[in-house]
Amino acid sequence: MLHAALYGDEDQAVILTYAWDRLLIDPVPGPRGAGDFTGLQQITPAVSAVPAEARPIAPAGSTLPRLAAELPHTFALLDPYRGAEGVTRQLEELVSHFEPESIDLLDVGGDILARGDEPTLKSPLADALTLAAACQVNASVRFLVAGPGLDGELSPDDLRPMLGSVVHTLTADDVQRISTVLEWHPSEATAMLAATARGVRGTCEVRDAGLPVALTDEGPRVHEVDLDEAVSRNSLARAIMTTAALDEVEAHSREICGFSEIDYERNKAAWLKEQSPVELDAEAVLPQLDQFEADAGSRGVTHTTFRRITEALNLNGSQRSTLRQLLIDSRPEQYDAPLWRITRTA
Repeated sequence: MLHAALYGDEDQAVILTYAWDRLLIDPVPGPRGAGDFTGLQQITPAVSAVPAEARPIAPAGSTLPRLAAELPHTFALLDPYRGAEGVTRQLEELVSHFEPESIDLLDVGGDILARGDEPTLKSPLADALTLAAACQVNASVRFLVAGPGLDGELSPDDLRPMLGSVVHTLTADDVQRISTVLEWHPSEATAMLAATARGVRGTCEVRDAGLPVALTDEGPRVHEVDLDEAVSRNSLARAIMTTAALDEVEAHSREICGFSEIDYERNKAAWLKEQSPVELDAEAVLPQLDQFEADAGSRGVTHTTFRRITEALNLNGSQRSTLRQLLIDSRPEQYDAPLWRITRTA
């Protein structure tokens, strides 16, 4: 979406990204590495592309093959298992191989700008690892933050002093380019970014914990941020510069931030395994939704994500798409694509 907005539709991008879809899609904790897929295509010695025909090895899951099938870009796998040194090597090899006209590092929400000690911080590891590598690669990297605060971890007020000029404000036309993807992809941050670009305003409740995220005029803005300033602020990124394994990165995260987000996933995955499967009963869902909406409305919530509804109704990730379609078919007027509008209050 951002590539088309900034550079047009003529040139394709290489999108280097994690295969880390969290437990909603992938029941295996942590990110997936190259060894977790079949059908990858080698680009350089350290970097593989994830084509449409690639498949994660069961029981792992990944949205990357479907993204590759639906979008005209090359999706390259960012493999974090060799630490910041490994990610830096991947970046350097891609730069040498493609000689790109531009390199943009994009974070949605801005939690990549965290110091590491913020009580609201939930997922510092992946961002810090990418930031540590980006500042070491021998190339000019432009650092962009889209939708300040939309990840629900740092507030826009906390982020504002760090944000530079607005590079672009996303519009409904920009979102239209990926509208079909938004119908199935589970990313909450991207969903809120797209919704704000379409003009949705209010408070959106996200994640299993029900974090409230403000949907404001700041939501669709894309800011440039000084890369060196971001690194000087991010304690975890500075600490992991020379790490050669993901285990080392985790150890630093526990020391600096007090936790590893992969530990959280390990604990949650173990808990989920102990839960009895809940059948999606269409007749029971709507009354349950009414109660959820009444409670959410009493908290001032105007919108939520389908991930949040799925978990609030004690359903598992594999039932999310079925639940989503059931709700849209039953109450189409509440579908503020790709979010769900709360209309019932206590």
